[in-house]
Amino acid sequence: MKTKSGDFVLPGDALGVTEEFVPSDWTYEDDGSIRSLIAGTVSLDNKNKKISIVPKTSSPSILKSGVAVFGQVSDVRGQRALIKLDSIKDNNRGLVTSFSGGIHISQAQKGYVAKLTDEFRIGDLIEARVTKIIGVDNVDLTTAEDELGVLKAMCTKCRHYMKQVSKNEVKCPNCGNKERRNLSTKYEG
Repeated sequence: MKTKSGDFVLPGDALGVTEEFVPSDWTYEDDGSIRSLIAGTVSLDNKNKKISIVPKTSSPSILKSGVAVFGQVSDVRGQRALIKLDSIKDNNRGLVTSFSGGIHISQAQKGYVAKLTDEFRIGDLIEARVTKIIGVDNVDLTTAEDELGVLKAMCTKCRHYMKQVSKNEVKCPNCGNKERRNLSTKYEG
């Protein structure tokens, strides 16, 4: 691959290999290859062996470690909750691609968690922080901070949004069902 600084590339275009360069802004690593995440021009930093893309349009939202994100719980299995990410906090634009995230039981909250289903349920809207980006469309997340966690909980019986009754408990105003959740300090309800 003979990518040069100034070359125009599209999302998914191969830029180089990880033996030559380290992926930087607007790039990702895919099985040893470095690829473009957006349309733009290539920027090579030969001194630091980094390859990045300069966007051709206004900068789209991109995930990085440490960024807060919003998403919806799509599944809770054993020790991992699966999250469909919707947007980055404090950013008006949507994400470049669709991302899936995962919260391991050890990252749900500070301290011991016996059952992940006491922290999250399918349909819950959450705020989480990115801890690691894996490939092009998968990220590890954490909610082990007070302001992170469930923002809106959905009743598992009747699917109505629930009202907060204590620090980690919600109650459905429709059917009276009470459930535990890892509630954010910014819970809406």
